[in-house]
Amino acid sequence: MAVLTDPISDFLTRFKNCCRAGNEEFTAPYSRIKADIAKILQEEGYIWGYEVVTTEKFPEIKVKARYVDGRSVLTDLKRVSKPGRRVYAGADDIPRVLNGLGIAVVSTSKGVMSGATARRQRLGGEILANVW
Repeated sequence: MAVLTDPISDFLTRFKNCCRAGNEEFTAPYSRIKADIAKILQEEGYIWGYEVVTTEKFPEIKVKARYVDGRSVLTDLKRVSKPGRRVYAGADDIPRVLNGLGIAVVSTSKGVMSGATARRQRLGGEILANVW
């Protein structure tokens, strides 16, 4: 099994590949930050839901992608902050993705949240990804 240097990027790539292939769901190794990202994606309407499966030796997160009229709600996503280059932004500098049509996923001192929520709460942090 390959060693992952960026598990968040792996999770987001699995999500993007699932939507492009037309699959209903995908699984990925579980971590708390992946569950937090999945919670944000569910709140923003990009996925139907997620659950943590603990029947195997290692827990996995199972995510059900959302489709409307046979088309994926997810158009694309981009990992912004990477292990080799972290990207931080203050509350006023958090980007608006596609002029408000997408979301930025931000890791703040109060947890992982969408960019709009972080701006409302006047929190800055690490910009994990942009989703649209």
